[in-house]
Amino acid sequence: MFKSFTRLGALAAATVVMATPALAQEEGEWSGNVSLTSNYVFRGITQTDEAPMVQGGFDWASDSFYVGTWASGVDFGDGTSTEIDLYAGWTPTVGAFDLDLGVIYYWYPDAPDNPEQNFFEAYAGASTTLGDALEVGASVAYSPEFYYEIGDAFYYAGSVALPINDHFSVDATVGYSDFVDAGGDYTDYSLGLTTSFEGFDLDFRFIGTDDDSLDEYFVVSIGRSL
Repeated sequence: MFKSFTRLGALAAATVVMATPALAQEEGEWSGNVSLTSNYVFRGITQTDEAPMVQGGFDWASDSFYVGTWASGVDFGDGTSTEIDLYAGWTPTVGAFDLDLGVIYYWYPDAPDNPEQNFFEAYAGASTTLGDALEVGASVAYSPEFYYEIGDAFYYAGSVALPINDHFSVDATVGYSDFVDAGGDYTDYSLGLTTSFEGFDLDFRFIGTDDDSLDEYFVVSIGRSL
């Protein structure tokens, strides 16, 4: 999916709008992706009971606007088997900063109704390049009624990425989940190595949190743009 600021920890599975000439973007451009991950992890928490999963999505972008959808299998232990994300956003450039402002709806079509698992977030992020290659970014996402109807929730994140050479790059992300009404706040982190080979994107990633009740994961993902 396009949620570069909300899916830290599943970067290889994320869809990004493919780079296209300005004229094509103004007229509108479709892009898609499919991927296989050894473990779908969202903000430090496995969504598949540590099982492999196929994921994929489609995006449409025109100039600095985009809309899209992304789907993955999940396993919450309650019969929920599918996540479908619907999102739209705006990506203007202001000075040296690339912005991403948008909304996203997380939909679990076969989830039990009580408590409600579907939820909505609005997000805003900014990124820039320092020096010749170091990319840094920061973002915040807000939900007025987060997963399981636990009330207001914020997610703050920061990231850095640096190419090693023409083939490999490394990145690190840190996120903080602030559950305003429910408590149980925690920090998650991710360290990754990414590369491309024969049109496939490969991602090797270590993911953990500061919550002793949650596990740490090493996740391998392979994806391809369509």
